[in-house]
Amino acid sequence: MNRLVFKHMAWLVHLSLALVFISGCENESEQMNAQIFETSANGNQLTELTEFVDAEQRVEISIFPNQEFQTITGFGGSFTEASAYLLNRLSRENRMKIIEAYFGESGARYSLTRTHMNSSDFSLRNYSYAPVPGDTQLEHFSIDEDREDIIPMIKDAMAVSEEGFKIIASPWTAPPWMKDNNDWRGGRLLPQYYDTWALFFEKYLKAYRSEGIDIWAFTVENEPLGNDSNWESMHFTPEEMNEFVKNHLGPELRDSGEEVKIFGYDQNRDAELIEWVDVMYDDKEAAAYYDGTAVHWYGSTFNYFPDELQYAHSKAPEKHLIQTEATVDAEVPRWREDAWYWSKEATDWGWDWAPEERKHLHPKYVPVYRYARDIIGTLNNWVDGWVDWNMVLNRQGGPNWAKNWCVAPVIVDPDADEVYFTPLYYTMSHFSRYIRPGAVRIGHTHTDEDLMVTAVKNPDSSIVIVVLNQHEQPKALNISLEGKTLNLAIDQRALQTIVL
Repeated sequence: MNRLVFKHMAWLVHLSLALVFISGCENESEQMNAQIFETSANGNQLTELTEFVDAEQRVEISIFPNQEFQTITGFGGSFTEASAYLLNRLSRENRMKIIEAYFGESGARYSLTRTHMNSSDFSLRNYSYAPVPGDTQLEHFSIDEDREDIIPMIKDAMAVSEEGFKIIASPWTAPPWMKDNNDWRGGRLLPQYYDTWALFFEKYLKAYRSEGIDIWAFTVENEPLGNDSNWESMHFTPEEMNEFVKNHLGPELRDSGEEVKIFGYDQNRDAELIEWVDVMYDDKEAAAYYDGTAVHWYGSTFNYFPDELQYAHSKAPEKHLIQTEATVDAEVPRWREDAWYWSKEATDWGWDWAPEERKHLHPKYVPVYRYARDIIGTLNNWVDGWVDWNMVLNRQGGPNWAKNWCVAPVIVDPDADEVYFTPLYYTMSHFSRYIRPGAVRIGHTHTDEDLMVTAVKNPDSSIVIVVLNQHEQPKALNISLEGKTLNLAIDQRALQTIVL
């Protein structure tokens, strides 16, 4: 199956892609040329369509390219130690197959990525680049921990990516000796180490640059509200984060001459987001150092929190709003079982552990729908970048020292040297492959609330429309754009990307 997947992917990128002429319009002189790609529960995997299913219900979709919203930064996934370690255990052929699938021209063409500074739950063990207690000048700082896994993975990706990609770096915690509880989990950064921790970011930036790797942005802290001390974490209030950013991190990076963006918050898109952006941006001194807000999706399995996103955008309309982490969490991956990814059987952390008053936000869900719904929903509410979590995990959903099992778009069995591209891989590709950095989201309307739709205008002037049909009936689509029309159909339980 993997050979067929990549044979198909290579076929998609012939040097000159023939535009498919779509018939069925009432006025032949007003027809549009398009390419249509579909992933469906019926078996399509980013398959290019020239014929369509029969559909009784017709949906009108109107595109307005002159209505412009946010500029897109990119889409992608994260370089974790777990993913990089697994790639090291595969054959060279399978390692490069996965790298090409994510970053190559025949693959998903990821353009925005993330990695962790120091260890995270998806590391093999706890570690820090500053392991020596009391080393306030960080004379013993070293990124040697990353040299066998994360750095080679990033370099392999850089080698196959024709357009390049941006990297966001996030710390889960400072080393325990800088914290009030002297532990990897929980606790707060001691004020006497604020300057040292700011210097840590600068040292990391320069160390990675010496490897030929540029860091585009930092988030100040991954999940500053904590994770119940289950794995690496460090707590900040929004006021504490402002203090660190405006009096330590921001000046440290500015005075060193480093050009790197700083994102605040970096946790769930729920009510806390409103509190944080109020504090971040009402403090003008701190706001001057923030380039945007980072958010995660774990507040609900179905709600993408449009009101909170709209509020965050209105608070700082000139700044980034980037989704930096999402994954199917609290689940062990299903191996070569595509049907599971299309079934309403997945649960998340909140299914078991959310407070009673918030359990209604965490029902069972369909993994493919959750990804596609979240990306479309957040794009339509000002998010300009969307980053998945691990790119590669094993059949257990790790390795993960905290046993915090999750799912990734690509699952591997390193002992058998086998690779499984789940439906989530194709779901991500519907966005990352066709919506390019610098694209601008544009206006649209559609007549069926059961569908989800978003549309962008790429830098090359192509128009890309993504449609999600979560229902049991196919839908006929009548797309209109500046006096031209296009008739096609989307299958039941399907995701479709239309390139005009």
